[in-house]
Amino acid sequence: MITFRGDAHKFYLKLKKAVKNDKEIFQLPEIKEIHSIDQFYDQLSDADLTMIRYRMLKEKDGNGIIPILISALPWLGFLLSKQLQNFLMKSYLYILSFLILYTVITTVSVIIHYREKAWAAIHVDIIDHHLKERKKTNKNH
Repeated sequence: MITFRGDAHKFYLKLKKAVKNDKEIFQLPEIKEIHSIDQFYDQLSDADLTMIRYRMLKEKDGNGIIPILISALPWLGFLLSKQLQNFLMKSYLYILSFLILYTVITTVSVIIHYREKAWAAIHVDIIDHHLKERKKTNKNH
């Protein structure tokens, strides 16, 4: 069944299926990956975690180069519109090739950009969890 509810819902369905089949949730590759990140951060000192957290926040909250390029390319086309028109109007194949290439590159870039932001958010949440737990138990590394 095709669903457009996103990755979170697909993961929920995978979890539900694992539980239904009496499988251990911690054996799922997605959970193993998060667990390995969690274990790594548990070994680091509070000072290290704080610095890493700052860097991850920069990654999570920053715009990055991809959105800038995506928004700059149409302006570049506008500035060079006369030259582009002369070149592209020679053949419809040029227009079609340009549009397909631009659409593919833009789509892939946006997907990569938001996946990077999502991973940065996961790292920040894990680091925050460790820092809060240590603060509660007064366990400083």
